Amino acid sequence: MSHDATNWAIQRRGLKPATKIVLWHLCDRHNPDFGCFPTQARLAEDAEMSISALNAHLAKLEELRLIHRVRTHDPRTYKRQATRYILGFEKGFPQEPTPETGDGFDGTEEEQGAEPTPESGDGAISGFSAIPSPDFAQSHLRNPETNLVREPLSKPVKEEEDAAAREIEFDQFFAELLMALGLKANATLPAWWQGWPARTHVRRWVEGLGLSEDRIIEVATESRADHPDPPDGPKALDRFMERAAQRDAQTITANASKAKAKRQRKRDAGPPPSEDELAAFYAAKVNSDAYLPQNMISAAMCGLMLARGLVTPERLRMRGIR
Repeated sequence: MSHDATNWAIQRRGLKPATKIVLWHLCDRHNPDFGCFPTQARLAEDAEMSISALNAHLAKLEELRLIHRVRTHDPRTYKRQATRYILGFEKGFPQEPTPETGDGFDGTEEEQGAEPTPESGDGAISGFSAIPSPDFAQSHLRNPETNLVREPLSKPVKEEEDAAAREIEFDQFFAELLMALGLKANATLPAWWQGWPARTHVRRWVEGLGLSEDRIIEVATESRADHPDPPDGPKALDRFMERAAQRDAQTITANASKAKAKRQRKRDAGPPPSEDELAAFYAAKVNSDAYLPQNMISAAMCGLMLARGLVTPERLRMRGIR
């Protein structure tokens, strides 16, 4: 991956969230020495969208001249080879298109002076025909005007927007995590904190250990007490995260046990006493010679005892109740 490429992608403005996500993942796959050659399946998986939706965003990026696709074929079999994506900041990016060709005036360094030929099949772009490979009866490029099968738009668009929103939220959480660890998200990060491997590792703390994002930030902050220097990658924090998940699980289990014991005690206590039982209990107190607090028996309870014939008014007066 290239940190310069991802920084360049982040600085692009005016793009829809899903389109910018595609550009970011494309830049994340860029190698400064060899270029950018990800498959569509890989990009679609990274961006969490269908290949059809991915192609629409790639076409938009090419229309905005942020990327340029160089498609090649095997000169012997005419089979497609890996598409190279040339990013807008790279040297050799084609100049502004001309009305005559629709391509850059001189094209890229690989394309200068190379017209499409039956032997190579190079140079084919959307809207122009190319010799199809034996595996395809037509050109591999999608033609929207002749595609009779239309996907419903509402669900894919909603999925793309949700995926983009989740990615943006995760970017904010990841930046907070870096700050909690003493790293600056806008500075050059150590290699172990760059690119999708570090983000995938952090996601495992949420999906695998069940930790919330707030809990991860809390544990990361606590880890600085024993290790003031930023850790060498997310793997160095696995022990802290696993212990936190274990403690949280033990706390949940203990709380559940306490709640269960409380419910059990409540069941063991049985139903509350009836009025007859209460009246008999207090009548025994009145009829005995034991000490009887003045406010122990209410007027309502006196009425219950008298109604059941358990005490007499004279006994109540004698005991100082009425």
